[in-house]
Amino acid sequence: MNNAHITRITSETGYHAAQVTAVAALLLEGATIPFISRYRKEVTGSLDEVAVTTIRDRLSQMAELDSRREAVLKSLDQHGHLNDELRDRVQAAETLSELEDIYLPYRPKRRTKATMAREKGLEPLAEALFSQSGADPEKIAASFVDPEKGVDSVDDALAGARDIMAEWVSENAQARAALRRLFENRGVFRCTVATGKEAEAAKYKDYFDWQEPVATAPSHRILAMRRGEKEDLLNLTIAPAEEEAVTLLQEMFLTGDGPDTDQVRLAVTDSYKRLLSRSMETEIRLTTKERADTEAIRVFADNLRQLLLAPPLGAKRIMAIDPGFRTGCKLVCLDRQGKLLHNGTIYPHTSSGSDNRAAETVRDLADRYDIEAVAVGNGTAGRETETFLRAIDFSRPIPIVMVNESGASIYSASEAARKEFPDHDLTVRGSISIGRRLMDPLSELVKIDPKSIGVGQYQHDVDPIALKQSLDDVVASCVNGVGVDVNRASVQLLTYVSGLGPRLAANIVAFRDENGPFESRLALKQVPRLGPKAFEQAAGFLRIHNGPHPLDASAVHPESYHIVDAMAADLSCTVGELMTSAEQRKKIEPNRYVTDTVGLPTLRDILAELAKPGRDPRKEFEAFSFASGIEKPADLREGMRLPGIVTNITAFGAFVDIGVHQDGLVHVSQMADRFVRNPSDVVKVAQKVDVTVLEVDLERKRISLSMKSAPETGGRGAPAAAKKNSGKKKQQAPAASKPTPFNNPFADAFGKKH
Repeated sequence: MNNAHITRITSETGYHAAQVTAVAALLLEGATIPFISRYRKEVTGSLDEVAVTTIRDRLSQMAELDSRREAVLKSLDQHGHLNDELRDRVQAAETLSELEDIYLPYRPKRRTKATMAREKGLEPLAEALFSQSGADPEKIAASFVDPEKGVDSVDDALAGARDIMAEWVSENAQARAALRRLFENRGVFRCTVATGKEAEAAKYKDYFDWQEPVATAPSHRILAMRRGEKEDLLNLTIAPAEEEAVTLLQEMFLTGDGPDTDQVRLAVTDSYKRLLSRSMETEIRLTTKERADTEAIRVFADNLRQLLLAPPLGAKRIMAIDPGFRTGCKLVCLDRQGKLLHNGTIYPHTSSGSDNRAAETVRDLADRYDIEAVAVGNGTAGRETETFLRAIDFSRPIPIVMVNESGASIYSASEAARKEFPDHDLTVRGSISIGRRLMDPLSELVKIDPKSIGVGQYQHDVDPIALKQSLDDVVASCVNGVGVDVNRASVQLLTYVSGLGPRLAANIVAFRDENGPFESRLALKQVPRLGPKAFEQAAGFLRIHNGPHPLDASAVHPESYHIVDAMAADLSCTVGELMTSAEQRKKIEPNRYVTDTVGLPTLRDILAELAKPGRDPRKEFEAFSFASGIEKPADLREGMRLPGIVTNITAFGAFVDIGVHQDGLVHVSQMADRFVRNPSDVVKVAQKVDVTVLEVDLERKRISLSMKSAPETGGRGAPAAAKKNSGKKKQQAPAASKPTPFNNPFADAFGKKH
């Protein structure tokens, strides 16, 4: 463990050194973030998942820096450059940029103008000029004229010397650091449309002549401009005012006022235009991309968490329907454990009379399998199928629920789906997935790559490694936060349980299939390759209901069972009685059970768990219905007030499903009667909201919505507040002057059709 790393993280985060050290040690031992934050509170000082994740990620970044530092030191040593002073500078570098600046003058490089000038013997001339003693450059240069070396004149000699000086300037660590700050603080994104691409680049039209400060450009606009450039539709540059950059360098390197200083001035200007401006732009492109990625990934992760933790209907007998027009609606019936009981196809939309036959089939199946709820996918024909179902006269009230089917087709074609249902085709698997999503969204959605669920903003544009790490963290956090019924869970769900992974998850399911349900947590130790460490990490998050030990259905870790046993013994009751009697629990004095390893944080968690053992942190399920008679965009009118469900949150607003097969956008300026900076402060994915229709653009398939109490309707494309300064050229990106969301190239992807 690197003490310097601990000190640095402590300084950056404000956590105590003992906390950071403890987390680092636990991570080194293989402990997971959910386990550390839940069951090692005494060791870490009750750091939560966010804090533990921050420490883990910072340790990883520092390890990467250390690895690069060692490579640099090795290269410097191999090429004979390393001395004590240089070693100290390398060891003291705190960022990759600083390290690379130190290494740059010594880095093996291709032949440059400066290299060729040195080969001609012009470095002494460059040194003489760079000293700026007031000497006459032409007189000094005359002695370096040597046609045999390729120096035919004084001008050639001076030009070569300037090339060498320009390289010195470009490789100067202080100059690079100062210029980097200038690019970060005063740099400007300048974006124009590629010549002749105006029509093809229509979705980027707000960027055809656009300027925006680097320091304040938001994530979604940075990624939009970069995508337009990648598609060869936009031209993008990043730089501060050239005069400002050159002046900064001149103040650093011009030390005289003689004619030799004029040569240095020319070299400095050339260094910026030819070398430094390009190098700095490349760096700023990377840093702004990283910044944009971080924000986009944060939005994606927040959305995913909200979707995964959507309220479950619970264990109910479900009829699930994947709607369709010409090909019919695929129908399945599932038992309360999600097992397939029946599958078939009905045709309620193909011809007159077919709807009556379909209704009779649905009614008969609902009675035969004692169906408790109907799940309808929200894809093509979803609203029409919902309307058809609501008209059926069931023998008893049966709720009909629209289910977001995003990613269901991906699951149905996956290897996992083929293994689970080898005798059924894609359509049956897709319908099963829709039904199971209603019962338990988390258990079903973990079977799908998070990038395919449809709640991200720029999943195809951000760093895929960073995105995967963040999304995996979110899934693991949700799975372990809710807890997993080990006797019902799929391999995919168990994979995300702390300490398990794909192999142990598969071993658990195989052992369960061969030996029957687990009767206790201790029985998990019989699973092949599930050793003491994996058991320690996983046991608290696995639930065994109706087993002989009541705590096995709770989040109390087996390592703490003896504490609860002691509490029960002190009260002369059983553990089961302690869990069902609030009066008995009130008599417990937590301080009596504090030990060297168990403190009040853990004891408070135990008492809370005894009160509500195995409680599900998700909200209660609430039925939802779209407005009757509003099934397609053409049915919408400005001013309509409609119920909707938030399907995706972006940096510029939220998309809402109002039941017309096309999500509408609530721009951030229309989310509340007050100013809203972050849409996530107002809404969550899967939240039910009421919206007002501002505008419907049928030609462009765009719907503008508002959540304000008294919104103004009308306009084109986006709400008026979003278009306040549209039409102005070379905008300098004030808050109210930015590309409208409906002209954002990513808006098309999010205002998706169902």
